[in-house]
Order: sequence, then structure tokens, then C-alpha cells
Amino acid sequence: MKKLLTAVAVLFVVVTAARADSGPMMPRNVPQAYTQECAACHTAYPPGMLPARSWQRVMSGLDKHYGTDASLDAATVTQIGQWLQTHAGTYKRVSEEPPHDRITRSAWFERKHRDIDPAVWKHASVKSAANCAACHTGANRGQFDDDKLRLPPGLDTRLRRGWND
Repeated sequence: MKKLLTAVAVLFVVVTAARADSGPMMPRNVPQAYTQECAACHTAYPPGMLPARSWQRVMSGLDKHYGTDASLDAATVTQIGQWLQTHAGTYKRVSEEPPHDRITRSAWFERKHRDIDPAVWKHASVKSAANCAACHTGANRGQFDDDKLRLPPGLDTRLRRGWND
């Protein structure tokens, strides 16, 4: 019985570790401050979408956060920063730091969205490539499954081409 329990425990650790680093899913222990502060302005991105060094730079430059002052008190910066570091992406897809630490400029993001017409990002129902929820119904939960995409409203036929697999 002891061997069986040990085997189950080892299997659980292996499966959990593999899943945690298999993609940009949202960890279960999201700090309330992350949801309140970060998701107030944009998608609360799963930390696995960027490597640790990118998150360090993002958190150390909140006073100039992509053109906005997103400054936070020191305790909140520490809490969110440690959580991002703990759950940062380490798998092959995010091993490369994207230009300006922008998820939407990362090689994997551009590869996944290469068929999307650039005009889609500027469409009134989308507004920018950073608005994941415009197409990904589970974005606020860290789920970006290709099988659960929706067309943003108002796209003409030409702009819908990127959704045809």
C-alpha cells in the first residue's frame, strides 16, 4: 500500500509540474491584487506567457507601463512580482524575451495570429492585439483554446479570413 501511495504521489507531482509549464494557463492561486490592478485595464495575462526577466522589467517599469502610469504601492508590487516570477513561462515557446516585453510581439503570438489581417486589431470591436477577450472566450480564465474562438462582431468578410483553418 505504501508503494502504491508513493507511486500515486510521484505521478501527481510529474503531471502537475508538466501541466504547469505546458502553456499559458492561469495558475489557481491568482492574487486578488493582480486581478484588481492588472485586469482593471487589460486582460490579466497568465504569467506563463512571458519569461521571468520580462515580468521583472514590466514590474519595475510600472510608472511607464506601455504609455500609462500604472504605479502601485511597494507591497503590492512585491506580491504581484513574486507571483509572476513563480509562475513565469519556462517552456520552449517563451524562452525568448519578446521585443519591449510585449506578449503581442512574441514569436509564438505572431505565429499563432499570422493569418489575422492587421486591420482586425484596429477594428472597433477588437481595438488592439492585446484585447484577447475579443476572440478568446476564456481569456479572463487564462484559456486560449483555438476550439473556443468567436468572431468579433462587425467584421466584414475580408477580415474573417483568419478564422478559416
